[in-house]
Amino acid sequence: MKPHPAPAGMHPREFVAFIAAVMAVNALGVDLMLPALADIGRDLSVSTPNHRQWIVTAYMIGFGAGQLVYGPLADRLGRRPVLIGTLAGFVAAAIFAAGSVSFAGLLGARLLQGLMSASTRVLAVAIVRDGASGRQMARTMSIAQMIFFLVPILAPTIGQALLAFGPWRFIFYALGAFAALVLAWTLVRLPETLPVTRRVPISLAALRTSYALTLTNRFSIGYAIAASLTFGGILSFVSSAQQIFVDEFNAADRFTLLFAVCAGAMGIASFANSRLVERLGTRLISQTAVLVLIGLSLLHVLLIQAGVETLTSYIVFQACSMTCIGLCGSNFGAMAMEPVGHIAGTASSLQGFITSIGAVLVSLVIGQSYSGTTLPLAIGYLAIGIALLAIIYVIEGGQLFRARLSPQ
Repeated sequence: MKPHPAPAGMHPREFVAFIAAVMAVNALGVDLMLPALADIGRDLSVSTPNHRQWIVTAYMIGFGAGQLVYGPLADRLGRRPVLIGTLAGFVAAAIFAAGSVSFAGLLGARLLQGLMSASTRVLAVAIVRDGASGRQMARTMSIAQMIFFLVPILAPTIGQALLAFGPWRFIFYALGAFAALVLAWTLVRLPETLPVTRRVPISLAALRTSYALTLTNRFSIGYAIAASLTFGGILSFVSSAQQIFVDEFNAADRFTLLFAVCAGAMGIASFANSRLVERLGTRLISQTAVLVLIGLSLLHVLLIQAGVETLTSYIVFQACSMTCIGLCGSNFGAMAMEPVGHIAGTASSLQGFITSIGAVLVSLVIGQSYSGTTLPLAIGYLAIGIALLAIIYVIEGGQLFRARLSPQ
């Protein structure tokens, strides 16, 4: 197997670990405080349980909006200075969040955190794309995501441990400390991956051209929308997990373990994808996963409607659904970037905006529908699967399970 392409001075394994760490800043920003949602609600007088989901949602709104800015900046100034500046901003936002004395103040700090962490998504993709494309890019991103998916497995446990030693504010200090470590790694080890000759001036004409190309290419826009649906499925689970496990199934003592089982399924899927994608291709793997997701979700809805849902059945269906989503994520991202690699920063930012804001809307519809049962989540996954199949059918011109001429 070919080694992963890496910038000069970095070993391929270090590079993959670095990309995973950059991505983990965002993952920790979402998942680390999940065990503390109830404590935050009590401390800041949040009376409606579903409103606690806004702690995740506000972050994701900032995360989506910020991506429109960082792509053009990264294409003009380079990847390294933008990453350094936003990691420093994330550290400051974490400190602001830790000092919040009202729910509105906390949401404002979370919005700022999301704005800062938006660069991690844009730059992780752009830095990898600077040296790879197609299946090779998908393999590198899959390995990074495999490591990255360990974060959702460990984050709630780490968050629970922090709560054992102090209030929920400790969690935000820990977020700031991790971002500071990644910032130091960037300063010491990451070279600039975008040559001066490939940098694009920031101008309305250049942005118009890049946006037009990204939005009019059916593979770029189509797979970005597809990625938004799968990401929305993940956010729906994350934002309602504490309510489902603690309130519905009375499994507060096993919350971190059960959450880890579901999140771990995505890590396993990403590892399998990294091993199979160069042989089978992004399309065969992702399209098969979509069909399986539809079948699983339909069975899950029928089981819930029959009144025989249990904690065990929910874990099985949720973990299997996460596996399908894990097989789609990095492949959709690689396929969306393939035709726009020459404007990777701007394209990644626009695709990231579409993916993140679309995911927020999906998760709001599904998450805010939670009413004490897992039915809204199961129906939501079924709808996501059907919509994905329709989108892929249009993108690929009705030719499902057929590889294109390009090596994907």
